[in-house]
Amino acid sequence: MSTASRFGPKKRSSGINITPFVDVLLVVLVIFILTSNASIPGIKVNLPKASASVALEKPKTKAITIDNNGQVFLDAYPVTLPELEDRLRTEKAVTPDFPVIVRGDASVQYAKVVEVLDLLRRIELNQIGLVTGKPAA
Repeated sequence: MSTASRFGPKKRSSGINITPFVDVLLVVLVIFILTSNASIPGIKVNLPKASASVALEKPKTKAITIDNNGQVFLDAYPVTLPELEDRLRTEKAVTPDFPVIVRGDASVQYAKVVEVLDLLRRIELNQIGLVTGKPAA
């Protein structure tokens, strides 16, 4: 065998060299194993069970509807303005800041809607929304 064939250009083998790819996969696997076993350090305790999670529950939205005759409804139940005020004050005592939406018929007198909005202002409710429809295309 001559020295030119021993030290000359080498013939490459056909195929893809996957060694760098395997190295990267092993590093990712090690990182995944280390982070998946990580837990919160501390002492194990038997935590008490809560009967109900009232504090985490979102307050229910109250809907006030005024139909074309001027009749006021609270959640689909007909009420007078004094009844509406009493029920909203009771709800405010239980849930201080609950959302209220006001749905007024397009043909209702503007004064009736203003009366309801004034009542909500007196009760000091801050989350009030006025519902409107989409314009006809």
